[in-house]
Amino acid sequence: MSTTKIPSLNDYSATSLQSFFGILTSEFESDRSQAHNRDAFEALRVKWVGRKQGLMNEIGDLLKTAPPEARRDVGTQFNAFKKLVEAQCDFEAVRDEFHATMAQAGFPVQREVARGIDITLPGAVRTPGIAHPLLQTMEAVVKVFHQLGYSTSLGPQVETDFYNFEALNFPPNHPARDTQDTLQIAGQSGKPSRDRLLMRTHTSPVQIRSMVAGPPPLRIVIPGKVHRNDAADATHSPIFHQVEGLCVDTNITFSDLKGTLDHAMRALFGSAVKTRFFPSFFPFTEPSADVQISCIFCGGSGCRKCKHSGWIELLGCGMVDPAVFASVTEERRKLGFDDNAYDPARISGFAFGMGVERIAMILHGVSDIGQFYSGDMRFLEQFA
Repeated sequence: MSTTKIPSLNDYSATSLQSFFGILTSEFESDRSQAHNRDAFEALRVKWVGRKQGLMNEIGDLLKTAPPEARRDVGTQFNAFKKLVEAQCDFEAVRDEFHATMAQAGFPVQREVARGIDITLPGAVRTPGIAHPLLQTMEAVVKVFHQLGYSTSLGPQVETDFYNFEALNFPPNHPARDTQDTLQIAGQSGKPSRDRLLMRTHTSPVQIRSMVAGPPPLRIVIPGKVHRNDAADATHSPIFHQVEGLCVDTNITFSDLKGTLDHAMRALFGSAVKTRFFPSFFPFTEPSADVQISCIFCGGSGCRKCKHSGWIELLGCGMVDPAVFASVTEERRKLGFDDNAYDPARISGFAFGMGVERIAMILHGVSDIGQFYSGDMRFLEQFA
């Protein structure tokens, strides 16, 4: 930007004032034509209207010597020139006026998103996200059963007592119904027992909902989040995930259950894994069993992770109790289904359920369940 010299003013006649401000206008427009960015506009503003060294101050001091009869004309032309200069030194105003003109003419306008961006710096790196390790594990389990012909069913996390307990053969005095084990929804005491709301303690209610909704054959796998009133420690959390399964058809036997789970465990943990079944008890299955797999860390020889037993307990299962089929049949009749689709004399089925966190801890060697919920990126990035 060139140096500007204020022209001399010999007298204050109209001709002299017109020439004086004409020269100044030409000088300013020359400087203005060289301003193409924010920094150049700032330099232009400081040069012409700067508070201490701006040319407008010098011009004003020069015009103060005008005789009284000429001050009105001098003041009018000076103010007009000053208004022109200030308007043209405002970067935002000039930019917005230009954008408006371009938009009115039909040209696309790319507006400035943020100030002070250095386009010479490298751009921000956007790291692609990955599924949480619990979701990865849950999807892996579900995929195994999809390959066996199972479909996925989902249900609400806020359930009624009927679907969560009553239909699953939990008697009214069962410990699982106690507030020490179950998170109850407030304000439910005035409702009938079966309609009271709670946070589901397992995904088994979806089994009942699926059977009520349609007749057999039925093969479903049910992943989802469940809630229990457990104190958080290394192996427990008030919120965790389960994958349950249900198969109902004619001539379903315990051998079908064993073959299905044996195949699933081999698909998840490797073909060398062995399974074994121990008698157990669950209100909604009879007979019931706990399933153990040979330790994937020591191959069954015994180590700290399997407590030197060579086996790891992983899930529970069993044949669907006829009392569950009776509850489903009764509920279907209330909804208008006049059939006997779930007659225990004609059909049978098995169910199973496993904790996703437990499987993830075994697969990845994690000793504290809380790490899955801590949000610590140092931990989660290991699974990228």
